[in-house]
Amino acid sequence: MQMVQEQRGDSTLITLGGRLDVTTAPEFQKMCVGLADSGGTDVVVDMSDLEYISSAGLRSVLFSAKKLRGKGGDLRFCGMSGMVEDVFRVSGFQGLFTIFPTVEGLLG
Repeated sequence: MQMVQEQRGDSTLITLGGRLDVTTAPEFQKMCVGLADSGGTDVVVDMSDLEYISSAGLRSVLFSAKKLRGKGGDLRFCGMSGMVEDVFRVSGFQGLFTIFPTVEGLLG
């Protein structure tokens, strides 16, 4: 998985590519927990280049969101398509998170 973190104003943008699965989910979760612990609680995840997400990936998303929300923050998503979008819809995650088609929709 490719994972790039950058600061965009008051928000942190994490761009994911490849697969978010049992092997890579801990790395994503560690990054989100680190942001929450350091006060960077507004996190946007760009999934434009993410090809696959497993149940382990979904668990890391849920854990990260709980951690960020516990610190008064939020975890939002953009750029979903294909299998990733289907998994979020079928799992009910679309109702739990703010999701926009593009980064610009969330960060202007």
